[in-house]
Amino acid sequence: MKPFHLNQQQYQEMYEASLANPAQFWDDQAKKYITWFKPYDNVLEGSFLEQNIRWFKNGKLNACYNCVDRHLPAKANQIAFYWEGNDPNETSQLTYQTLFTQVCRFANILKQKNISKGDRVCIYLPMIPEAVIAMLACARIGAVHSVIFGGFSSEAIKNRILDADCKMVITANIGFRANKTIPLKDNVDEALESCPNVKNVMVIKRNETKTLWHEKRDFWYHDALQSVADDCPYEEMDADSPLFILYTSGSTGKPKGILHTTGGYLVYGAITHDLIFNHQANDIYWCTADVGWITGHTYTVYGPLTNGTTSFLFEGVPNYPTPARYWELIDKYKITTLYTSPTAIRALRQEGDEWLKNSTRESLNLLGSVGEPINPEVWEWYHEKVGNNQCPIVDTWWQTETGGILISPIPGITPLKPGSAAWPFFGIQPDILDDKGQICAPNKMGKLVISQPWPGMAKTIYNNPERFFDTYFKDYPGYYLAGDEAKRDEDGYFWVLGRFDDVLKISGHRIGTGEVENALLNHSSVAEAAVVPVPDKIKGESIYAFIVLKNDISVKDTLKQEIIQSVRKFIGAIATPHYIQFATGLPKTRSGKIMRRILKKIANNDIKDLGDTSTLADPNVIQDLIQNKLPLK
Repeated sequence: MKPFHLNQQQYQEMYEASLANPAQFWDDQAKKYITWFKPYDNVLEGSFLEQNIRWFKNGKLNACYNCVDRHLPAKANQIAFYWEGNDPNETSQLTYQTLFTQVCRFANILKQKNISKGDRVCIYLPMIPEAVIAMLACARIGAVHSVIFGGFSSEAIKNRILDADCKMVITANIGFRANKTIPLKDNVDEALESCPNVKNVMVIKRNETKTLWHEKRDFWYHDALQSVADDCPYEEMDADSPLFILYTSGSTGKPKGILHTTGGYLVYGAITHDLIFNHQANDIYWCTADVGWITGHTYTVYGPLTNGTTSFLFEGVPNYPTPARYWELIDKYKITTLYTSPTAIRALRQEGDEWLKNSTRESLNLLGSVGEPINPEVWEWYHEKVGNNQCPIVDTWWQTETGGILISPIPGITPLKPGSAAWPFFGIQPDILDDKGQICAPNKMGKLVISQPWPGMAKTIYNNPERFFDTYFKDYPGYYLAGDEAKRDEDGYFWVLGRFDDVLKISGHRIGTGEVENALLNHSSVAEAAVVPVPDKIKGESIYAFIVLKNDISVKDTLKQEIIQSVRKFIGAIATPHYIQFATGLPKTRSGKIMRRILKKIANNDIKDLGDTSTLADPNVIQDLIQNKLPLK
């Protein structure tokens, strides 16, 4: 096990200092982690109440400079990224010097196409090195990037381009995902029929697949590279200047364009990556998230690069060509840190332990989890089987809006409780409030709020500050409302139980969907589970459970009763599912979150309008669920 950055006493002293004097604490961190061209006048001003928060006022910096330039020449020959494609035979690597050159050349192409400071650029790419290069190139010249996950439809692309008013799109002729090809350029072409302000489309050539070509608009990246210089001056950006817009789905209405600014976001991404992942100089770090998600922004690109890390990028999926792919990659590249989603862990656990046998995973010394609460029994499998009982697990809680991790164990410091996100990070003061705004007693479920600002927080929703205020600050004045139900136990550990609309009210009792799902997953046949409420004349609501069985399990007459007994054992009769529907899959976003609002509509026969489904990984599961829906009594 590698040495830890902090001991428990240091952690406690730093945490207390970060709350007692946040301006001094974040001043120290900003100077430690970031290179500033001009010092800031003030660390923090404004409040949640006034909606006028500014971090590092009037400070000047550049995100790309902090990620690349300043590591030269000391780290010129250090690998910044190893990359492996969907096809295991397709590999490459980028040193920090090569990354610098490619970013500069890419930035010069953008400038040739009249992209300048403040312009919005849409990036719609697979997980190839050019996706990271494009983000950094935008940051270098002060353009605002809006990355769209490479699995989204043309309709989702159109809506995001129009909302951000992008001038340019960067895409590839095609993408690969397992044994499928994704027609990226075709999707862009369809979207742009309704986006007249996009003047240029840069296309990266992945193979020889032909695509429709618009001579006045489209151009090949490899052709444009021939006429640009290897150096490009960086723009000095204000700390409060926009860095990127990233769209996250709302339960209703159109997706929200979360806007993050440069200074505070970079400081927070750097410190959380350094301390929560116990970053060391010889690490080979792998965050499996696509750059189309906030996890990919903060913990694949900006956090690790600011800290001069060697990272691994992967284009493929966990189970292609076999479910051993992740484990083989860990051995092949000597990965030391693996940061992935509970969805991926559950899916690989479902495939069985035999896929682990041809890898040792001995290089691993830290495991991470992100995207949703991890079920305790899945946590145990991750720790015991994947990590060989040797690796601390950082089960992290945060959101697109928070910019970085807010609640997480600190390796070597926090005694671990499977399924708990543990303790707040420095500067984060969470509370659990009831419907009247009072702090809940230990182990009582309520709404998770944050009571003071932190540097990584979003500035606003792009072009919609009213929605930003109404969503996060209106209901509990003076607090950031996370939108999650949670509880704090008697040891001060936080347990995030799911979104507000994921709460069940059975006979007057509030039960988190996560608690019931954990009980369902304790049954040895269950691979995945999701529960939603349906009306009940006596109880008010009863529980409708969707269950995916492990691959080698078939439905038998006694299985439903066995599963019900598992819930009764772990929670009690109050949480007994009234309906159990066996399913082949669950509707999940590309980042792995189960879309319970869709399941709720299906269970309640409300399928006329399923809302925004653009983020679904596999839309086909919906029809299967509808066809096999159980009648409500």
